[in-house]
Amino acid sequence: MNLNKKRIIITGGTSGVGYELVKQLAANNHIIVIARNSTLLNQLFQTFANVTTYQADLSRLDEVEKVAKRLVEKGQPIDVLINNAAVQNTPTFLDKDFEYAYIAPEITLNFTSICCLSSLLLPVLQHDDKAVILNVNSGLGLAPKRASAVYCATKGALNIFSQSLRYQLEDTNISVQQAFLGLVDTAMTHGRGQNKMTPHDAAAAIIDGIQREIPDHDIGKVPWLRLLLRLAPATARKILKKY
Repeated sequence: MNLNKKRIIITGGTSGVGYELVKQLAANNHIIVIARNSTLLNQLFQTFANVTTYQADLSRLDEVEKVAKRLVEKGQPIDVLINNAAVQNTPTFLDKDFEYAYIAPEITLNFTSICCLSSLLLPVLQHDDKAVILNVNSGLGLAPKRASAVYCATKGALNIFSQSLRYQLEDTNISVQQAFLGLVDTAMTHGRGQNKMTPHDAAAAIIDGIQREIPDHDIGKVPWLRLLLRLAPATARKILKKY
């Protein structure tokens, strides 16, 4: 798909990889950003001429439904839906700072909202030209680590959902793609890991995958993870466990 003069929705587009996607796509496309922080959304609106913003907390299904309804009522076709927004809570269930109340919102934001947006936005994704649903995933969707059990589970679920939805939509104009990211230098990964990808490079790779129509695009160190899982799965899981 040639990403030129397209209408593109990006969730979580006010920071990290999402913000870089906006920066790299806004010059030649109309970008619709859905995010929670109204101050950062206003800054985006003031900075980029081709950006429209919608404030919504995607960890709340009522707000997911409201923003989707507003977009459908506009009646304007959407060419690309990039489901990028996510949160990762790192404490284990045994840690003193573990918060039970965070479980449901993390699942809703990382997984349930993506299912809902993919369904609710079908009326504007189905049109006479190609359209794409791109789900930003993680290497942790292939093998989990010890911490962030809920995050790992949502990314594993997102992988299976994306594959199944791809089968369901294969006879339509909509293709379903995934971008599996390795460790990216964002606020989410602060203080963890070394040799991280920059958000700029991660966003550029995601865009390249959409344009080349790669169904499951492995970015950063993820190709090595897949190879290790195939050749020495026990070793791969031992490494990821401590990740």
